[in-house]
Amino acid sequence: MAQSCETVKKFYDEGVKVEWGRLERHRFEFDINRHFIAEYVKPGDKVLDCGGGPGRYSLWLAERGCDVTLFDLSTGNVAFAREKARGLGLPLRALAGDARDLSALESERFDHILLMGPMYHLLEEADRVAALNACLTLLKRGGTLSVSFISSYAGILYYLREMPEAILDPAVQSDYKYMEDDLPYSGMAFTDAYFIRQQDVRPFMERFPLKTLRFLSSEGIYSPWYTSLQAQSEEVYQTYLKFALATCERENLLSFAEHFLYIGRKCE
Repeated sequence: MAQSCETVKKFYDEGVKVEWGRLERHRFEFDINRHFIAEYVKPGDKVLDCGGGPGRYSLWLAERGCDVTLFDLSTGNVAFAREKARGLGLPLRALAGDARDLSALESERFDHILLMGPMYHLLEEADRVAALNACLTLLKRGGTLSVSFISSYAGILYYLREMPEAILDPAVQSDYKYMEDDLPYSGMAFTDAYFIRQQDVRPFMERFPLKTLRFLSSEGIYSPWYTSLQAQSEEVYQTYLKFALATCERENLLSFAEHFLYIGRKCE
């Protein structure tokens, strides 16, 4: 895992600005996730954004009046988030570290924790469990934990949208053998990555002391088409977004997702 950790850290250290712009390019994901997180996170709440990257969610929450701590593996992301917060005049505490070890924050307790990134890159289940347990140790009883995952169908959805002709490449065909076999994927993708089957998310999360509040597709049904939809007028985009918010929790539509969002409440 040490080598994988360095691979992921290097990827994000070298692509801070690309990662900052990702949620502008993936606007449905950002807007849908924020809509559901905002149902539970209120101004004045203390929030840990664990694996928060360059700070998109952290800065949004700070703007809403939350007391936010960003924690991320990439020192480049942390430095970028600090600078962005400074430029916006927003209070933000930002620390670098591994999501499996939150001992630097062991004396603190949070009303809400976002774990929206580490599950993408922890290849072994034991490491995913360690990150979740570390977060739950810092989460107050009754607080919410928001966790994002990459779907096992994310790769094929990406190719369908961006480069459908790539399927003729034998290497690409072999990459998707795990989908034919209905398996999760753990290995090299855009960097070291873990892609989960939709039917495995809730059983995995419900092994922890959490009551499920939400489980949804962060793109609604729009993942194959969001590039063209985001080029439409704001009125068109908002109308599609309204439909997505009304339907993104339907189990029969989850296979359209590239990303899942799970929100659970820590049991009393």
